[in-house]
Amino acid sequence: MTNSPTATATATDSRTFWRFWSASTVSRTGSNITAVALPLVAVSSLHATTLQVTLLAAASQAAWLLLGLPAGVIVQKVPLRALQVTMDLVRVVAMGSIPVAWWLDRLTFGHLLLTALITGLATVLFDIANSTFLPALVSKDELTARNSLISATEAVTQTGAPSVSGLLIKIVGAVDVLVIDSVSYLMSAVTLWTLPERRPRPLPQVPVRALIREGCAFVMRHPVMRPCVIWATVSNFFTAALMALTPLYLVREVGASPTVVGLVIAADGAGSLIGSMVATRLSAWVGTARAMIVSGALGGATALVIPMTTTLGNIGYFIVGNATVAMAVVIGSIVTRTHRQVESPPELLSRVMATVRFISWGALPVGAFLSGVLADSLGLRTALWMVCAGFLLAPAVLMMSTVRKLRDLSEVRV
Repeated sequence: MTNSPTATATATDSRTFWRFWSASTVSRTGSNITAVALPLVAVSSLHATTLQVTLLAAASQAAWLLLGLPAGVIVQKVPLRALQVTMDLVRVVAMGSIPVAWWLDRLTFGHLLLTALITGLATVLFDIANSTFLPALVSKDELTARNSLISATEAVTQTGAPSVSGLLIKIVGAVDVLVIDSVSYLMSAVTLWTLPERRPRPLPQVPVRALIREGCAFVMRHPVMRPCVIWATVSNFFTAALMALTPLYLVREVGASPTVVGLVIAADGAGSLIGSMVATRLSAWVGTARAMIVSGALGGATALVIPMTTTLGNIGYFIVGNATVAMAVVIGSIVTRTHRQVESPPELLSRVMATVRFISWGALPVGAFLSGVLADSLGLRTALWMVCAGFLLAPAVLMMSTVRKLRDLSEVRV
């Protein structure tokens, strides 16, 4: 008995998706190890100041402001697989340069800053291409489930990788741990190279600025995507601020070791995993719009327990608050990402994704930098209180928009 053409095609598509998933997973694992190792290199090896550490976090995300909008056009002009492989190789070289410089006794804070920026620029193009690639691999009916799976996988790496990173840092040192991240990007590049190439639809012969404006206009005029972008921007601003302050607060105010820092940051991944596991069912039960509002309100309220951590004895407050915030953000991210992938015209998808990420992810470096300014002028604990209170603004944005009246985001179409 022979397989039907449809069954064969489905099996092939499934194998392609799993290779795509594997490459993303390996890369994310290394990146989450670096999320702990890089700031600790600055703190422990180079004795960086509070402002320098938060500036390093800002540099890692500044690429979304520098390249976010053009990235949508670039992704539509080049083959997707080749672009992702190239960006992985750029990150191999950039991240691998830090251990080499350290071994040669030439590592400086400027080197860390430049590496964070270069790696960030490569990540922008990689992520936009990645988001555009996925709808070409699976059907619209599978998108929510596949996005949930990818988010769940990211959550697992966010949970496990920081913990492993903390242990490895204790054994071999923060600098040597960055070798693992470099190797992870290389493995991702090799795996992605086995995928079939996906060439984007040809763009009309119009100026790049006009193409960018078209993507921006679609998002800004959309009655649902616009408030969701504002929600994402607020969420990302305070998430970046919290992430920038976390290692500093735990080391300098609580007296935590690198291993404990890794375990606390891992709580972010645990919350993300829970969010990715419940997002589909919660959305089906109460609707995608209501799922965002309910989870956002819970996350914002629970964030207020984070600054109650003052010693290792009550570090549980930080863990619970961090996990709940992450859960809420992931639920909203899955819901809104799927909505954009389904509701955007195919010829606009990469530019829509780039527009959303430019605006919402552009808030990341701003949040990280301003948290450093606050901590430098008002103290770490006061800054942490202000940042955690800010998470309540995210559900407030949705309550003041069209989303408040909807059960599902897809009820309004343009």
